[in-house]
Amino acid sequence: MRHQMTRLIAASGLLIATFGSASAAEPVVGNWRTASGEIASIAPCGDAFCISLTTGKFKGRQIGRMSGSAGTYEGEITDPQAERTYAGKAEVAGASLKLTGCALKVFCKTQSWTKR
Repeated sequence: MRHQMTRLIAASGLLIATFGSASAAEPVVGNWRTASGEIASIAPCGDAFCISLTTGKFKGRQIGRMSGSAGTYEGEITDPQAERTYAGKAEVAGASLKLTGCALKVFCKTQSWTKR
């Protein structure tokens, strides 16, 4: 009985540590290589996450803002070359960020970014 109680307490501690660390850090925060080769930084800003380019022709420009957690996000992103803003979503899977943006909820485009 004592051995079972010790294992239960150890398992509970592991579960708490796992969920505690997962909610402590957002997987989307960091630097990402975009589909066009620039580096975009995603960082907390207020109650959301802001996307800013750190390299390339549009360096320093904020190109997006999204909200969410646990690897799934929604918001807006701007194509700085075309100067068009799209509503969409983003999903993190390991070191990959899949972004899908839509104009008028009909014309959609998907890109994959890689964590740096």
